[in-house]
Amino acid sequence: MPTPSNNESTISLHPSCPPELDDDRSSWRNMDGIREAEVITAPEVHQQPTPPPSDSQVVGVTETHMDEQSKRMNIDEEAAASNMLSPMSTVGDKQDESDLPALTSTHLSSPSMGYDFSNVRLIPTSPSSFLRAGSRFHGTQQSERQVYDVQVEIKHVDMRESFLCGYLRIQGLTEDHPTLTTYFEGEIIGPKYTFYTKHQDWGSSNNVDLQHWQKFQAFRPLQKLAKRGIPMPGLATQDNIFMRWKEHFLVPDHRVRTITGASFEGFYYICFNQIKGSVSGIYFHAKSEKFQQLELEHVQDKGCFAAVEFR
Repeated sequence: MPTPSNNESTISLHPSCPPELDDDRSSWRNMDGIREAEVITAPEVHQQPTPPPSDSQVVGVTETHMDEQSKRMNIDEEAAASNMLSPMSTVGDKQDESDLPALTSTHLSSPSMGYDFSNVRLIPTSPSSFLRAGSRFHGTQQSERQVYDVQVEIKHVDMRESFLCGYLRIQGLTEDHPTLTTYFEGEIIGPKYTFYTKHQDWGSSNNVDLQHWQKFQAFRPLQKLAKRGIPMPGLATQDNIFMRWKEHFLVPDHRVRTITGASFEGFYYICFNQIKGSVSGIYFHAKSEKFQQLELEHVQDKGCFAAVEFR
């Protein structure tokens, strides 16, 4: 409690105010023309402790607080009720949802950790370090009468589309054209292409296809499945890959279609060994000598080609 003042001639006010000494009120009373009055000394006032609230007061405060809370709850319930959907609004919302774009497979397969850490497993574009863009092969094409020097350069390989393309250069085929370069495209046997040729203008048939494929020893374990003419996924993971190489036009002048003493209207049956990097082929054309053999070996380029995948 505050300590009371010892000066009886002063008036003790509220403890938060300092005591006033000699409360002389004659000055302001003389200014108003009123006679001077005797200053009455007020008795000392001692501050008493604040009594605790009575039970009735506590109950009254509690009831007031509860009333306020109930009013607030009523207001919240009214606001929530106003936001509730009526049957009509539900139908409207369903119509609005139909206008939203549907999720496509692209969204579902999009990487969840960003493009640097994709959850989608990527298919390699080339099956081995030998069969890739930039690979070069050198060897010969042999007929019954002559042997020709052949060079092949691969320009593009896409295992997703079972496709590759490149240039084939042959030397000594004719005297007028000592070197001929053609552009070719290849069909890789597997999930997209079967062992049967589907191009009628190539001049082949199912029997002709089987006769040429049987020349490869690696084909014999697959002969029964090949006769069914169905796609065969997973062949790219085997030691040997089978393909068809079809020449399309001369390079650099693609307008030349025929050359005296030479023809590129046929195509090659190809067996590529992924372990050795060697190419074995048989050339077919209805008007050319049968079973011309193509033998190529990979040309070392001292390059690096590797891929590592962490799962």
